Amino acid sequence: MTSIGFGVDIGGTGIKGAPVDLKKGVLTEKRIRLLTPQPATPDSVGATVTELVEGFGWTDEIGCTFPAVITDGVARTASNVDGAWVDTSVRDVVMQATGCPTVVANDADAAGLAEVIFGAAKGVRGLVVVTTLGTGIGSALIFDGQLVPNSELGHIKLGDVDAETITSAAAREREGLSYEQWAKRLQRYFTTLEELLWPALFVVGGGESKHAERFLPQLHLRTPIVPASLRNAAGIIGAALLARDAS
Repeated sequence: MTSIGFGVDIGGTGIKGAPVDLKKGVLTEKRIRLLTPQPATPDSVGATVTELVEGFGWTDEIGCTFPAVITDGVARTASNVDGAWVDTSVRDVVMQATGCPTVVANDADAAGLAEVIFGAAKGVRGLVVVTTLGTGIGSALIFDGQLVPNSELGHIKLGDVDAETITSAAAREREGLSYEQWAKRLQRYFTTLEELLWPALFVVGGGESKHAERFLPQLHLRTPIVPASLRNAAGIIGAALLARDAS
């Protein structure tokens, strides 16, 4: 089994990628980040991924994350990308554009798996819930190292509204909430997840994880909750892992 893989992390604003040491869970070269084309159509995203992959001279299998529910390589939703992606095979688009065999997964799922294998949840048994706090709320469920894909826990209802509309980092910025005010909303969100899932650990990733000390200590849960440790590399590493495991 190869020890070096390649991961691509497609987001609404940037497309990032790099080779990955699959034994150590680290990037073997400095990642390349290109702006996500606007509009982020299948053709334009495929061309950008190709530019990124060719920048490393990579010609083998790649793992690719995508900000959507993914079933059998097909996008079933479109978050922060063009609506033309819905019911489009991301796997086929990327594979045809790059010429590389491709495995595709939801972005939060890939990042969550990386945190369990190499990051903040390494060695934890039972159910780990990884959430990414950003424009929305991404989530990943991993039980004893096995990923349960497409959990979409950012869309659970808090009252009559989707959780991410009032609890995401974007909501905090949009409403000008202090971290103390935001923590009260996070408390309600994570308490709800606790009551539904009884996890062994929460891991909080996404852009706001770098400010974890400003809000995580204000949360009072029965479940331990810690910041993600792999930061911006998590999606790339997780994508490469999933490609290896699928081969």
